[in-house]
Amino acid sequence: MAHLSVLWALIALAPVVAAQDTAQPPAPATLIYCGGLLDIPGQPPRGASTILVRDGRIETIREGRVVIATADGEAAPTIIDLGESFVLPGLIDCHTHITGEYSRDGRLRRVVETDADAAIASTVFARRTLEAGFTTIRNVGSSGDAAFALRDAIARGIVPGPRVLVAGSSITPTGGHSDETLGYRDELFDVPGASAGVGDGPAACRQAVRAQVKRGADVIKLTATGGVLSNTAAGVEQQFFADELAAIVETGHLLGRKVCAHAHGTTGILAALRAGVDSIEHGTYLDDTAIALFIDTGAFLVPTIHAGKFVEEKAREDGYFPAPVRPKAAAVGPAIQSSFGRAYKAGVRIAFGTDVGVGKHGTNALEFVYMTEAGMPNDAAIVSATLNAAELCGLADQIGSLEPGKQADLIAVPRSPLDDITALQDIRFVMKGGTVHVTP
Repeated sequence: MAHLSVLWALIALAPVVAAQDTAQPPAPATLIYCGGLLDIPGQPPRGASTILVRDGRIETIREGRVVIATADGEAAPTIIDLGESFVLPGLIDCHTHITGEYSRDGRLRRVVETDADAAIASTVFARRTLEAGFTTIRNVGSSGDAAFALRDAIARGIVPGPRVLVAGSSITPTGGHSDETLGYRDELFDVPGASAGVGDGPAACRQAVRAQVKRGADVIKLTATGGVLSNTAAGVEQQFFADELAAIVETGHLLGRKVCAHAHGTTGILAALRAGVDSIEHGTYLDDTAIALFIDTGAFLVPTIHAGKFVEEKAREDGYFPAPVRPKAAAVGPAIQSSFGRAYKAGVRIAFGTDVGVGKHGTNALEFVYMTEAGMPNDAAIVSATLNAAELCGLADQIGSLEPGKQADLIAVPRSPLDDITALQDIRFVMKGGTVHVTP
């Protein structure tokens, strides 16, 4: 029977031996040497540091320049020397329109260009955005399927670009700010419905939200007020009834999506906050009541001063905007920055957003200058584009800071933006998910 005991022992050991034979060596490591490091925005920065990246995620961060030993058969780590640079998390823009860029002939292009044109242009805009240091964006409103296709192509590594959260079509009433047939002859377009985000009455609004989720939306965008660039003289106040707003927000939340609200006028800001939105985009004419509601609800303000500056400038150019748009652009532009300053000083939570697409893609970091001009300290502005933005995007466990286990999204600039916020307009290095897109 002794030989049987030996046989059973060999059989018992076989899986262990097989597992040892097939064990994979550790994934190749990357060592990033940093001259200075802001790993967790809002906390004091580190001096010279080493970040170890493996499998697209941060494995550890050490003080100084660290050398790691490699096991037999393990590839030597790739070294990225940013010893002359300041490193911080990849930036997040919570309000973009990545498939287009506003221009003087924008209304003509609406009827001559196709969704394919938008998809191709979006790849260019996405690269510019990534190279500007923004490794994650929300695309809060675009027609057609281009934004969804771009998001998926980036995720598969087909084209370079930031991580994209897509809203699909904005939810709007007939003739509202995001009704893309507004101001055109009726025969040019089909009557827009749920797929295009148009809904009147609570039931139709619910259907419009469900249609966007069916299309693949990551977030829901609604237009609580009229808008600056819609070709109508209907103003910038509330355009949904309270029961419609409640239906949109309730449906979005029921389906696991955060809901953001375009809102300029005071009445629309108040109505959207009371309906339970997760963020207000623009917030141009907020008042003390709105500020108190922001504090009570915990909603974020996404200020988009960048767009306000752009439309204010273009309102001075004869013929750039249609007649109904020009006075709105001239009035709203200057008000956004002032309202943002009041909101920040009152304690409203701020998440960074620019509304680029209105304004040029790749110039996103100008928003930091406008925010600090309004009284926000540099460190708080950086928090708004990292930790706060990650929370609003629902990705706080993945991005927003440089910590073990999180995505290796990081950028490098030539000097500390804590001292000079304009450093964020001079991006020298970009890594997203462990892949380098801009080299020093």
